[in-house]
Amino acid sequence: MITDNPDHPDINVPAGPGQPNKAYLVLSEAERAKGFVRPYRNSYVHVTCGTVTRMGYALSETYARNPKFYGATWCCSCGMHLPLSQFKWDADGQEVGS
Repeated sequence: MITDNPDHPDINVPAGPGQPNKAYLVLSEAERAKGFVRPYRNSYVHVTCGTVTRMGYALSETYARNPKFYGATWCCSCGMHLPLSQFKWDADGQEVGS
């Protein structure tokens, strides 16, 4: 689930061991509509394991609008959230969050 409600009860609650969160916070649609400060990119590589993880549209737009919005992201192979410094954008190799 994706939500722009920071008080949503499932924010930062894992769906289960080795699974992503039940809900992820994103910028509101109105905030994302203001435009992007970085390119829209929807996949990144975990440099440790080499796996590509893909994100949905609202998450990708949130990164493009505010690259510092998140401090960690999910690796679909490792099954955990890890610091952004461990990920590079698949499209251009830049560090996620930069």
